[in-house]
Amino acid sequence: MYPRYSAANIREALADTPAVFVMGPRQVGKTTLVKSLIDEAWEYITLDDQAQFEIAKADPVGFIRNLPPKRIVLDEVQRLPELFVSIKQSIDENRQPGRFLLTGSANALLLPRLSDSLAGRMESVRLNTLSECEILGHPPTFLNKMLLQKAPSAKETRLREHLLQRIVAGGFPEPLQRSSERRRAAWYQQYISTLIQRDIQDLTHIDHPDLMTKLLKLTAFYAGKLVNLTEMGSKLGLDRLTIKKYMGLLEQLFLVEQLPAWHSNEYKRLVKKPKIHSIDTGMMCAIRGLTQERIVRQPADFGLLLESFVYNELRKQATWIDEPLHFFHYRDKDKVEVDIIIENGIGDCFAVEVKAAATLNTKDFAGLKRFQNITGERFKLGILLYDGDHTTAFGDRLFAVPIGALWA
Repeated sequence: MYPRYSAANIREALADTPAVFVMGPRQVGKTTLVKSLIDEAWEYITLDDQAQFEIAKADPVGFIRNLPPKRIVLDEVQRLPELFVSIKQSIDENRQPGRFLLTGSANALLLPRLSDSLAGRMESVRLNTLSECEILGHPPTFLNKMLLQKAPSAKETRLREHLLQRIVAGGFPEPLQRSSERRRAAWYQQYISTLIQRDIQDLTHIDHPDLMTKLLKLTAFYAGKLVNLTEMGSKLGLDRLTIKKYMGLLEQLFLVEQLPAWHSNEYKRLVKKPKIHSIDTGMMCAIRGLTQERIVRQPADFGLLLESFVYNELRKQATWIDEPLHFFHYRDKDKVEVDIIIENGIGDCFAVEVKAAATLNTKDFAGLKRFQNITGERFKLGILLYDGDHTTAFGDRLFAVPIGALWA
């Protein structure tokens, strides 16, 4: 079993909060992690058990009231959102910390009535696909160092072959156990098919579930690019409102994320469209039929995949940071851009640009320098991640850093 650094967040939340909701995509290891945290004081119930599901669906209030007098795990609770109201009522009668440990493969908290009803009663913990730190068993340090305004470093030399392998394999635990690219791709294809057919129907009724599969495949080609809902809708024969709804469902299932554009009231020449990122590069590659060999022949694809890979690594590390962090991308009307902007609660800005090559020149820092000039004193550190072997200063608070520093 891989170390899951989110376990500490769950234990901490259970110590002072009545309910903890562990949420993330299917098959990332939520059940495995939860079972590793409980003992005989807990009762484990899964709503993937059809009998339990039917009992709970028939009488949600009675189901919660009749639970054993133990601490309760409810697995895949998103299958029956009505239970959240009954859980709220139970918590209001007894606010003892750590009473409920819930898991869900859809973000039920995006439904306003649920998030409002459980405010102050429940804490959510996001469990992502495996990070490179977890796969290698290295405690994460990159983001911590960055927030301390220190340039991270790494001992690894060029990593292109390793990066290709990791990008194609992805971070889901099951395909990582498979010995070939073909078998891993087969797992992802089955995963996508089952997810769309089953979990989408749990969330809402849609008239054309086949179009959800096509949309997910389409997002794999847009990953790392600006969102254009009208263009995407035209490719599928859907109007803008429908494509927006379907994109929202993919986000609710933790399959894609929209990275918002960084904005400023003082600077008006900014592009405001978000970027699309898949939550896993292995899934992206399987959808697009990309193997390591094909990526070598298509370097432009490698650059976009690497950007998504780095973005996901940083998002994962952010879940283990004590302070809330907000992620953006930067692009202005001169088409100057920075791949990832991280902003903390007091408005300090940290910028990350990703380059797949091992050689650098000053032009590679154009986006970081533009962002530094715009943000002034708010700018704390700019890092250009590249496939090199040493950390080098390229100006005031600007550094080139090896990609391996992400998990060093």
